[in-house]
Amino acid sequence: MDDSIRTRLIPGAKVVVTQQIGHRLLNRTWPSKIAGTVIEYMQKPTGSWFAHSKNEKLWLDRLKIQKEDGELTTLILDEYSHIEVQQTKDE
Repeated sequence: MDDSIRTRLIPGAKVVVTQQIGHRLLNRTWPSKIAGTVIEYMQKPTGSWFAHSKNEKLWLDRLKIQKEDGELTTLILDEYSHIEVQQTKDE
């Protein structure tokens, strides 16, 4: 993820996240858009072991947001995730 986006993922920022799931048999992707307010952004290790990475763990970008209806959801961000920061709480 681009550092300019990472630094804007602060609590209170409004975001729209588009994630894609690849479907190899049909040779297409299934996009999903989720909008909400950032509660927390963090990098956290998984329980999985992965050689030659930080502390021998696989680290994932996690974004916790609150959707407009109040639902809390945690997104695992990968190279196919597109994040649009609509506004930060300072704007």
